[in-house]
Formats: sequence, C-alpha cells, structure tokens
Amino acid sequence: MTSSHLPKPAAVPAVIALALAAGLLAGGTATATADGGADAAPVRIHDIQGATRISPLNGQQVTGVTGIVTGVRTYGSRGFWFQDPSPDADPATSEGLFVFTSSVPKVAVGDAVEVSGTVTEYVPGGAGSGNQSLTQLTKPAVTVVSSGNAVPEAVAVTSRSVPDRYTPDGDPAAGGSVNALPLRPRRYALDYYESLEGVNVKVGASRVVGATDPYHELWVTVKPDENDNRRGGTVYGSYRDQNTGRLQIQSLVPVAEQPFPKANVGDRLTGTTEGPLDFNQFGGYTLAARTLGAVQDRGLQREVTRKQRTGELAVATYNVENLDPTDPQEKFDALAKAVVANLSSPDILALEEIQDDNGAKNDGTVTAGETVRRFTEAVKAAGGPAYDWRSVDPVDGADGGEPGGNIRQVFLFNPARVSFTDRGAGDATTATGVVRERGRAALTHSPGRIDPANSAWEASRKPLAGEFAFRGRTVFVIANHFGSKGGDESLVSHRQPPNRSSEVKRLAQAQAVNAFVKDVLAVQRSADVVVLGDINDFEFSATTRALTDGRALRAAVTSLPRSERYSYVYQGNSQVLDQILTSPSIRDFDYDSVHINAEFAAQDSDHDPQVLRFRP
Repeated sequence: MTSSHLPKPAAVPAVIALALAAGLLAGGTATATADGGADAAPVRIHDIQGATRISPLNGQQVTGVTGIVTGVRTYGSRGFWFQDPSPDADPATSEGLFVFTSSVPKVAVGDAVEVSGTVTEYVPGGAGSGNQSLTQLTKPAVTVVSSGNAVPEAVAVTSRSVPDRYTPDGDPAAGGSVNALPLRPRRYALDYYESLEGVNVKVGASRVVGATDPYHELWVTVKPDENDNRRGGTVYGSYRDQNTGRLQIQSLVPVAEQPFPKANVGDRLTGTTEGPLDFNQFGGYTLAARTLGAVQDRGLQREVTRKQRTGELAVATYNVENLDPTDPQEKFDALAKAVVANLSSPDILALEEIQDDNGAKNDGTVTAGETVRRFTEAVKAAGGPAYDWRSVDPVDGADGGEPGGNIRQVFLFNPARVSFTDRGAGDATTATGVVRERGRAALTHSPGRIDPANSAWEASRKPLAGEFAFRGRTVFVIANHFGSKGGDESLVSHRQPPNRSSEVKRLAQAQAVNAFVKDVLAVQRSADVVVLGDINDFEFSATTRALTDGRALRAAVTSLPRSERYSYVYQGNSQVLDQILTSPSIRDFDYDSVHINAEFAAQDSDHDPQVLRFRP
C-alpha cells in the first residue's frame, strides 16, 4: 500500500479542526506530513497503521503526528503508546501506535502529544523468527501539548467481538505470508487483533487459561466455552483450532512497585483489565495493562492417580526438567513427593531430563549416578519404594539439551513388583537389536539404545530400551525424549500456516522407533511393548502418525475425552507433548494424564506425568 491511503485534501480542514478541538495541535499551524511538503495532508495514526500488517509509510519520516498517551513502559522495550481520539470509519486501520524511546519516556498517560519520527516495522525476535512485525515510531521527537486529558475509551475485547476463524491462509506468491493481505477484522481473529495494535483495549472478568509464569505474565480467554475443560483450561485439538479467545496479559507497572498476581489455570481475572494492545516475541498480541484486574482463586487442586491393583502393571513417564545435584534438595523432595503421593508409586517410571552428576558444568562428566541416587533416596524418604534404576550414559555433548548437562532418560523400577532383565548393557553408540529366544522376542542389549547412529538422533536424546518381567510376562519399555519444537514459527507468525521446521527431525525419530517396534512384533506378534516419554508433539501430529504407522502402536491419550488430552500448557493452550503408546496386545488399559504442574504458577516441572495401568 502507498501514501494514496492518506486522507484526501478536501478532508484536511475538518481533520485539523478536530485536532484543535482536542487540544492536540498548538496554534493550528503545524501539520504532520510524510514527505515534509508544506501542502501535504496531515498524517494521522491510522494512516501510519494502514489496512494491512505493514505500514504504507514504512521507512518514511513523519512529523507532528498527534494523539493522547494511553500507556507508558519504563522497562524492557521502553516507550509509550498514543492514540488518535478521532478515529476514521475503517475498522481495519488501528488508531493506536507505539513510540520506541529506548530511554525512559518523559510523558505521562493523558498527555496530548505531537510526535515526529521514522515509521518502522520491528519484528520481535528478528526476521528469522517468522513473527509478525510491530508498527512503531523510532528516533522520536516528542512535544507535550497538554496534560490531564481523558484517555480514549477502551475497545472491549469480548467473545462476540473476536471472530471464530483464526487467520486466512497466506499468499503462496509471498511465501505464505499474510502481511500484504487486507485486514478483515470481522472475519479473522488475528486480523481483528492486528486492527487494534496499539489501541487502548479492555477485557472484563475472564478465565485464566495459562498460569502466571516467571516472567510475570498470564493468559486469559475471552471465550469461556471455547474448547474448555473441567479444570478451566482451553484445549488445543488441531492445527486449525488455535483458540481465538486467548490473550496474554502483562502489567505496565514494574513488579517492584506492584507485584504481579499469581494465578493458576481456572482462576478468574476479575474486574476490568485495560491498556494498549502490544505485540511481542513471546506470545504475540498482549494486553499491556495500565489497570490490572484482581485474581480470584478458584481452588484448582493437583490430581492424584489411583494405586495400581495387584495384577496391574503401572508404567509412567515424567519429565523432571533438567534435574541434577546442583538443584536444591527442595526440588528433589517435591518431585519425589509427587511420585509417591500423586503418581501412587508406579512400578516402572521413565524419567526424562536427568542431567549428569554436575549439571551444566561442562567438564566431560557424563555419569548420572549421584543425580539418580538423590532422587531415589528422596522417594524413599517420602514413603515410596526403594527404586532400582538402569540407563546408558551418553557421549559427552552429543544429546542436546542444556550445554554440559548431558540429559538422558532413566528407568526406575520397583524390584518388589517388577524385575529388570539385564542383557549385556549397551553403551552410547551400540545399538540394541531384537532376537528370538525360546520362541519369544528378546533384546540384544538391555538397557540399550535404539539405532544411535541414525542421523535422526543427531544432537538429540537416543531412545532407551529395556526388558522387564512382571508376573512371568515380558514387557518391553522404550523411553524417549524427541527433539524440541525450537525453531518452529508461532501461531501468530506472518506465515500462515506457520512453518513447523522442527517436525522434520521428530518425524524421522518416530519412524526409527516405529521400525524397532515392528522388529519386536515381527518376532513375537503378542509382545507387550510400551513406548513412552516426552514426544514433544501432539496426538494429532505427523510424529504420532509415524509412531503408530501400521498399527504397531496406539496413542493411549486418544482413549481420553478430547477435553482431557493435555500434559503441557503453552501460551494458554492445553496440549499434548508427553505420551504413552501401546502395542496391539495391550488391549485393555487405564490411562491417566496426571495434572500436577502445567496448570500451576508453582511448578516442580513444566510437564505433567502420564500413567498407564494394564494387565500383561
């Protein structure tokens, strides 16, 4: 779009009269121009914002742009928002704008200002992130014309105002970008939010769908019935169902002056929360609250799964988030208490993100005996069983994760209930295989790693396979920690649908695990195989389809109602990352995603553990 979007000359006198009446222009002689020409029409905020995501004046100098300050940010990306009190009739053009000052702004809410500067499209996270850009003014010259003016009335963001459709598909000729597409705020949620970029908005009493995080932010939904579940979250069920009512909430008041409220999923943010609508790298459209509502505690409780019965084998998976001996004893104790009290001491527990014996110190240490010892001792102290354990140490620095940490999967098992079949433990680079032994499948190495030389596992955790015996029946368990979603574009990417580049690695990893399971079933069709861990992908993803290919496995989470399928909460979406999958012989089972972390501001880990109970 070009400067032809500017108001026609015939409309200029009325525009100036409105500005004078609002006290925004001093003396009535200054005009704002895009090119500095004396006869050019004044530039208003909606002219800068335009009717697409990219300003038609991007890169140009503008002078004397008028508005009233609606919010001031004195930390982080310092600057202020100002808004034209006399909007145009186009719902696609925002009337608010952020001014990046770099230093603490010398304006206050209610100031009428004239601003000159450069129109810039700033991409939070950089162009490589795929994020949309934030239209702003940089290198500003700011004149305060008057103070104490009324702030433009906030636009109410409600279940009725936000469209149910999330976004249009991007233009294939533009690499899938939506940047150049005309905004349709009455049809698409992302277009609606973009049309309010920088505008003073408000939400009323809203349900919290993403707990307060360490960065002093939370997520609410303005659509209380959108994919809701009984615990108060909003479930992410497909790539085309992104939950349009989610909105991130931050505060413009520094936490040193006013602590940010602690909220869990299901709590209520009551009253009115009001401030400019921002766009940032970690969450996209964000209400930067000048006035923040109060949190009403709705009493969410951590779940407790039932104890396995005598003939049932309980197998669980738990990502313990970079556990190592440098962590305080309180973390070990809290995780151990959860294993005993909330998971009811499963017979086999696969742990992900067990770090080596000195954590992130990068000195070549790869053993994790001290990490596991402290964990198992904490379990005993909490009243749990005396777990034994098996694992395979990685090659130093070869498995990704925190540098120096050498994370790996570890099997814990209760020897009073289940035994481990040791078969020439493999090392980090030796692959375990499948052989026939007395007519049944057996592993060549137990514990052992699956196909560690496969490029799918480069800089990633290799699957840990183990052979267990329960009441005379062999059970094969494969613990996984697939590649992360790092590098994927967000749901608010300018490319729609977003690029999910990390899926390529997980797809290859899933194919390798699926092939191994098929090797087991080729030897023994009736073999009990449990594949579990932090799969880092959804139950509807290509990764999960690859794991279950040929009906070698079933994703047990799909046995739950759709509203209960989640183990992680990200940007207000309750979603599946941790999974347990079963071979066809495991027909009857009881599956539980035990919600003890992801929905809470206070977390022992950021993942919820999963438990499967069945009779081998």
